[in-house]
Parts: sequence; structure tokens; C-alpha cells
Amino acid sequence: MAEVGAAPARRLGLPDLPIWLLGTVLALLWGAPFLWMVSTSLKPADQVMTPVIEWIPREITFENYAKVFRYPVLTWALNSVIQAVVATGLCVLFGAMAGYALARLPFPGRRALFALFLAVLMIPSEIAVVPLLLAFIKAGLASTYAALILPQIGNVLAVYIFRQHYLTFPKELEEAALVDGAGRFKIFFTIALPLARAPLIATTVILFTLNWNNFLWPLLVTFDESMKTMPVGMAAFAPVVGTHTQLEGYAVAMAAVTILCIPSIALFLLTQRHFIQGIALGGVKG
Repeated sequence: MAEVGAAPARRLGLPDLPIWLLGTVLALLWGAPFLWMVSTSLKPADQVMTPVIEWIPREITFENYAKVFRYPVLTWALNSVIQAVVATGLCVLFGAMAGYALARLPFPGRRALFALFLAVLMIPSEIAVVPLLLAFIKAGLASTYAALILPQIGNVLAVYIFRQHYLTFPKELEEAALVDGAGRFKIFFTIALPLARAPLIATTVILFTLNWNNFLWPLLVTFDESMKTMPVGMAAFAPVVGTHTQLEGYAVAMAAVTILCIPSIALFLLTQRHFIQGIALGGVKG
């Protein structure tokens, strides 16, 4: 049974062929580095640098992955999971609330406030790193989960996606709930938020990927080995140029990066349909 409101399927014609061919070429170019990374991670050290490019390893070995797991990878992974899941959850919740308020609540200056939010996107986040670091150190919160999570829970992109979605939210649903005596918080949590599945998933995927791959802030704010996250820990496998173990280092580094990529890729593959819908809805109305 077709979904209600779904667009009718359209057959591809000859004019669509160049677009699909171009898209296929771009997809292959995008995927080539990932394929090379996985291939290198499965190669012995003496097959990493060869005169002829070998996309498929002649000999597959998992020794590179075994060398990675000799380090406290599971501890790093646990820290990253806690940091990414909690920060993403809070950021999505606050972003949805802010987006709903900017789209549905009539208050003076909301357009100017939204414009100010968009202007924040143009400011590099690295500008605030030093003041934030000094503040967390003076507060005694360095090398804690609070230090890893708190700076990540405010993201303007989440506000933007939800605001664009709620601009097209049916007014009739809100009016009916208001007639029944529901307040704004009840309307948001029982009606608006549950019906925002596509932008909710899209925002979650984007923010989880950003939080999972965050490197600079965890590198600066964690001083204990036990509080390292995956990106910080995996950076230790970068090969040292000019050493006799450089080739082996490349293979081990590729294995480490492959492990690091798995959660983000898995999350996207599981939610790609709703992710695309959520991103498309973000540009419907300005």
C-alpha cells in the first residue's frame, strides 16, 4: 500500500541519463578513498606500497586490526558513545524546541533572532576553543564527560532544520489541541515532536556524525588516558614518516580509521530514507 501523500513514481527517460551517469561517476569518486582505506587495512605491510595500484589485496590479513585492539580501543569507544549519544540527544531536543518556537510562536524579533542564529554558522568554532578550555579547567571539569558533552549541545544547524520543518506544520492540529486546553509544551511533546520524524532522524544522523568524529575539543580537554575518545585515541596510529615501520604504520592507521567510520556509516545506512526526506524538507520554505 502506497504511503499517503507520497509522490507518484516517475519513469526515467533519456534526458535523465546524463544526470544519472554524472551522479554515478561522482559516487564512485566519493567512494574510491573509502574502498582504498578498507583495502589497505587488509594488506600486509609489504603490499601497501606497490608499483601497480591494487584495489583488491593479494593476501588478506587481519593482523592490522589485531594491533589496533592491543590498545584500550573499547574504553575509547565507550567514551565516544557516551559523549556522542548524550550530546546528540540533548542537541536534537533543544534544537527542536528552539526551531518550534521560532516557527510557531509569535514573539517580537523572532526573524532577527533567527538571522542571528544563521550568522553564527559563519563563525569558526575554533574561536571559542581557548576560552572554553580555560573555563572548564578553572571549573575543575577537565577530563570529564561534562567537558566532552556540554559544549556540543548547542548547534544552530539543528535549529535551522526543525524551524524549516515547523514552518509547514498544520495549524489545525495546534488549534484543536489549544481548544482542548493543551499548553505549548504539551502540544510540542505530544504532537509536534512525534510528527517530525524525518527532520528528527536527519538531525540525529548529522549531529551524531559530528560528535563522533569530533577531534580538536576532546584532544584539548582530556588529560587522562581513560577519558580519550575514539578520534583522539586513533590518532596515535598515524605513521611516522621516515621510519622503518612506516609501511606497517599506514596499514594499521587504515585499520584504525576503518573502525572509527563504522558507527557513522551504519547509522546512515539504517536511516538513509528518512535522512534524505529530512534534508529535503529543510529547504521547503524560508
